[in-house]
Amino acid sequence: MTDAVSSGGTPPRPPLPDVPRAADDLRASDADRERVAEVLRDALAEGRLDMEEFEERLEATYKARTYGELVPVTRDLPAAGVPAPPVSLVKEPLESGGWAGRIVGGDGSSSWAVAVMSGFQRKGRWTAPKRFNSFAFWGGGEIDLREANFADREIEINCIAIMGGMNVIVPQGVEVIVRGIGIMGGFDHREEGVPGEPGAPRVIVTGFAFWGGVGVERKLTRAERQRLKEERRQDKLDRKASRKGLESTVREAMEERHELVQERWEEHREARRERHEERRELHRERREARRDERRDRRRGRGY
Repeated sequence: MTDAVSSGGTPPRPPLPDVPRAADDLRASDADRERVAEVLRDALAEGRLDMEEFEERLEATYKARTYGELVPVTRDLPAAGVPAPPVSLVKEPLESGGWAGRIVGGDGSSSWAVAVMSGFQRKGRWTAPKRFNSFAFWGGGEIDLREANFADREIEINCIAIMGGMNVIVPQGVEVIVRGIGIMGGFDHREEGVPGEPGAPRVIVTGFAFWGGVGVERKLTRAERQRLKEERRQDKLDRKASRKGLESTVREAMEERHELVQERWEEHREARRERHEERRELHRERREARRDERRDRRRGRGY
C-alpha cells in the first residue's frame, strides 16, 4: 500500500509477482489470495473503496484460481512503495443556499402511490410534486423526502390510510404542518412547530386515517450520519494530536481507521438485517391478507 500506511509500523507487503501475460494461467496460492484481500481491506479503511466495491472484489479474490484473475482486482489501487495523493475521508458540508438547488419546479417525477394489501415506497433521488396523493388499504407506504427535490416551495402530501399505515420522512430544516383527520387512527404531530431553515420548503401532510395511522418523522440520511461521525472522529484526532507527539497520533489514526472498517461492517450487516425484516414483514402481511380473503370467500359460500 502507500508510504503513509507502511509508516504506521506495519512493514510493506510484497506486491503480487509481476506475471507475464504468458503465465496468467498459473495457479494462485492461498497466500496470494490473502495478500490481495489485505490490500483490499487497507483500501477500504483509507476510503478508496466503498463497502459494496470491497465486497465485490473480495468475493472475486477468493473465487480466483489463477494470477490472471487476481491481478485485475487491485490494478487501480496504489501498490507498495508508490506514493498516492492524500484523500480526505471527511465529506464537506453542503454550501449555503443548498435548498434553492433542490426546488426545481415542474410537475414532479411521481404524483401518486397506491397500496392494497401490499406496500409502496418513494425514496432516494426523486422530485416531489406540489401535491402527492397516496392511498393504503390493508397495507403501508413510505414517502421519504430526505434526498428528494421539490417542485415548489410548499408541497402537500395527501395520505388516505384505511386499516393501514404510512410514514412520511422529512429532512432536517424543513417546516412541517399536519392537517390530517383520524378516526380510530391518527396523524403524528410531533414534528410540527419546528422552524424551517431560510429558503427551505414547507411540507403539509393532510388526509384521512381510519383504523390506521400516518407517521411523520425527521431523520438524517445515512450519508449525513456518516459525515457527522467522521467529523466527530476528526475532531477527536485533532485534540489528541495537540496533546501527543506525531508518532502516537499516527498510531491512533490507524486504530481509528480500523474502527471505521468495523463500524462499516456493522452498518452493512444492520442494513441487510433491516431489509430482511422488511421482506419478512411484507410476506407475513400478504399471507394474512390471502388467508383473510379465503376465509371471506368460504363464508360467502356458506361453508
